[in-house]
Amino acid sequence: MSTYNPDSWIVIKITSNKGTPPCHKVFATWNGGYAGADKWKLNSGIIKASLVENIYSFEGSSGSVYHCHKDCYRTNLYGTGILHNLIGPAEAQGVTIEILPEQTNWLGINYE
Repeated sequence: MSTYNPDSWIVIKITSNKGTPPCHKVFATWNGGYAGADKWKLNSGIIKASLVENIYSFEGSSGSVYHCHKDCYRTNLYGTGILHNLIGPAEAQGVTIEILPEQTNWLGINYE
């Protein structure tokens, strides 16, 4: 099991036109800083969410956990570019990728 603490994060909802249930995933980014490169990661699919103080913990279907600070719901310029590269080809395949609003009740979604 891997644990991740991203600098920024958003949740995307992936819906297929094939009638399968939607999938929610954490799209996480890390800022590389002066000498490093920015990074991104997309989790395997959220199966459970919890909140302790200001940290949301999203458990993925692979067993990984993303600890996401409540005040860091955003992505960086690098992450925006990656998302655009994912959304276009997905739509061509009949798949919709939606960025959920920050005000979403993450604990109220039925992820399974």
